[in-house]
Amino acid sequence: MAGVIMDRSAFLARVLEATNAHDVERIVGCFTPDYVNQTPCHPARGFTGTEQVRRNWTAILAAVPDLEATVVDEVTSGDHVWSEWEMRGTRRDHTPHLMRGVMIFGVDGDRARSCRFYLEPVAGDELTADDFLATLGTGGAP
Repeated sequence: MAGVIMDRSAFLARVLEATNAHDVERIVGCFTPDYVNQTPCHPARGFTGTEQVRRNWTAILAAVPDLEATVVDEVTSGDHVWSEWEMRGTRRDHTPHLMRGVMIFGVDGDRARSCRFYLEPVAGDELTADDFLATLGTGGAP
């Protein structure tokens, strides 16, 4: 069983290294051809296949040329890797880019076959927990 855990952790290290190297082809190589990405908070953003992985990462790295990713924490369970990420950098318009969240990868061998993607831009609002709760009855308006 220890070999399985090492293989899953090795996958995560490989995709992180490819991301920080800004190597789109190495990133694409971390995913199976029939890869399925589900984005539960934004269902229309889900997709299948590595061509969309290539388009996504080409656009991301063009928009945030100094992008740096960090895996904050990870847990391996069977053939899944639960990982908490932070991605930061500076956009071409010189504004800061900061995303945080969780990606749950289904891994076959050394490549991801699926991901449930919960990475989101960090909100710049200063709403406290109580302020946010007050917006629930108004559809998000303060």
